[in-house]
Amino acid sequence: MKNIFIEYPKCSTCKKAKKWLEENSIEFIDRNIVKETPTVEELTEWIQRSKLDIRRWFNTSGLKYKELNLKDKLVTMSDKEKIEWLASDGMLIKRPILVSDKGIFIGFKEEIWKVL
Repeated sequence: MKNIFIEYPKCSTCKKAKKWLEENSIEFIDRNIVKETPTVEELTEWIQRSKLDIRRWFNTSGLKYKELNLKDKLVTMSDKEKIEWLASDGMLIKRPILVSDKGIFIGFKEEIWKVL
């Protein structure tokens, strides 16, 4: 499986992660999270594989998340509804995401990505 790097090109953390991948000669397919927002199917699979709570997948510091007041709304939503929200707008998703045969990584922490 080829690594898929999902990023928002203007995001400083995404830039740092991309640079790290390149410096470590890790091949990846680059995907813009806004132009090619992950689908409900992709997110469902990745969330299950990551074993992380769905709420960890939300970009809680993003303007869109705050504008929509999702912090309060998530409490009463089903997992299916949460995934549908994520798939509706790439800016709601925490980034970067790296989909690899070694795991699903959200956010960039070099010490965690070293398993690649």
